[in-house]
Amino acid sequence: MALVLATAAGILNAMALGAFGFLPSHMSGNASQMSTEVASSNAHGFLFLAALLLAFVIGSTLARVAVVVGQKLRTIFCLILMAEGMALTAVSVFELLFYSTRFNAEVLVALGFLMGVHNSTSTQLSNGRVRSTHVTGTLTDAGIALGSFLSSLVSRGEATDRRSCRKQLYTHLTTILSFLTGCIVGLVLFDVFGFKAMLALGGVLIVVPLSAIVITVRTATKLVSARRA
Repeated sequence: MALVLATAAGILNAMALGAFGFLPSHMSGNASQMSTEVASSNAHGFLFLAALLLAFVIGSTLARVAVVVGQKLRTIFCLILMAEGMALTAVSVFELLFYSTRFNAEVLVALGFLMGVHNSTSTQLSNGRVRSTHVTGTLTDAGIALGSFLSSLVSRGEATDRRSCRKQLYTHLTTILSFLTGCIVGLVLFDVFGFKAMLALGGVLIVVPLSAIVITVRTATKLVSARRA
């Protein structure tokens, strides 16, 4: 599920780039750009970037609060993703019906919020191993994992340590590859289908967690029936 999220994040990020020429999840670049806006006395640009960063943080915060509040629910992550999918679907429908460049800033802020939800959910779901939109951090983690693996070979560390380092490295590299693949697919789909592709992605983010909920409920029901028998 976490790797699916990384792919979906890449797709949505690329679609936003194709639609608006802007990356709603690139918080490092957006934060750096704020200093340029201050230097050029561009209050509108500064406020937009500040709103985008704030929306990302609020999305991450709400996703965490939802997990804490619903920690007794096995399907809490699925429910969060379904909510994200419905919100993305709503944004896509709005763009299909009322697209105008004057709404670009508001739509990007909404996408930044959803990216915050997305990244926070994947991070919590994977216990910090997968950050679906944070490629810089993932590359850093991959470098650390590779360094640890090479060190274990040189120092002849325990086989279990090597396997652990190798597994972490595999996870990080797979996440990066998933994100990059999603970016390529996202640009191609948006070039061909426009906002209909974004609408389809919203549908996927509803169907995938809904399927996981159905599987979880069925499995739990079978276990309860088996115990009673």
